[in-house]
Amino acid sequence: MDIRFDGRVAIVTGAGGGLGRCHALGLAARGAKVVVNDLGPGGAPSASAEKVVEEIEALGGVALANGADVSNPDQVAAMVTAAEQKWGRVDILVNNAGILRDKSFAKMELDEFRKVVDVHLMGSAYCTKAVWNGMRERNYGRIVFTSSSSGLYGNFGQANYGAAKAGVVGLMNVLHQEGAKSNIRVNTLAPTARTQMTENLLPADAAALLSPESVTPGLLFLVSENAPSRVILGAGAGAFAVTHILETPGVFLPEAERTPETIAARFAEISDPVTAAPLDNAFGQTFKFVSLAAKGKS
Repeated sequence: MDIRFDGRVAIVTGAGGGLGRCHALGLAARGAKVVVNDLGPGGAPSASAEKVVEEIEALGGVALANGADVSNPDQVAAMVTAAEQKWGRVDILVNNAGILRDKSFAKMELDEFRKVVDVHLMGSAYCTKAVWNGMRERNYGRIVFTSSSSGLYGNFGQANYGAAKAGVVGLMNVLHQEGAKSNIRVNTLAPTARTQMTENLLPADAAALLSPESVTPGLLFLVSENAPSRVILGAGAGAFAVTHILETPGVFLPEAERTPETIAARFAEISDPVTAAPLDNAFGQTFKFVSLAAKGKS
């Protein structure tokens, strides 16, 4: 069955180029009305955003350019209001906007750390907050955050970026739970692609394979009618994978053995990944530890 977005309204942030442009084009090609967000001079839509709108309209689609700075909650609220006034609602939010300020942590100024977190993490929170109540009222919503292997696994010189990209995974985990009863599905895309942000970071032979277009099918799946929720989908060069956050079963230590030396001696057992499994929520860990303690004392 074809995945379509006829009648749906989507916002894609940072959609003037790269991944965001491909996401916007992909949504529009399958029937969605799309707000193409990209910051331009003085808060106006960028020329790139206007060009993407022209591309969509030339293909018979419907789109609106917007220049909100995602790190400014007032501008974000105005963007959502404009979409609702024009098309009645927002069904899909793709949090894609981002910046880089790469430096080793020793050389990084705190303002550089804060700015990246403001755009990637706070910007995603502002955009999501602005659409959240409307999605709850209409009992429908599809939200995607954009993470990165830098946040999931680390990358030298990207402490600010990695922290922000790990943060959106935590946000997804909570909003997945809070939105489930309102048919709001929340996922995370972890892409790797050749874009303006990464053009100086990738070898030429790898860059040739890592087109933004090769990632967008994963995004379209994550915001579809029958999308999963709480999934971290990796995508790049036409390959797709899922990242799982797992926890080992755990080992209970009686009080007499509850020492750092015992933990060191048994750390291989404590950390054995063979039987690791995901947990549904934070209390899953709490109750697991209580159960281990109860068994250990019985």
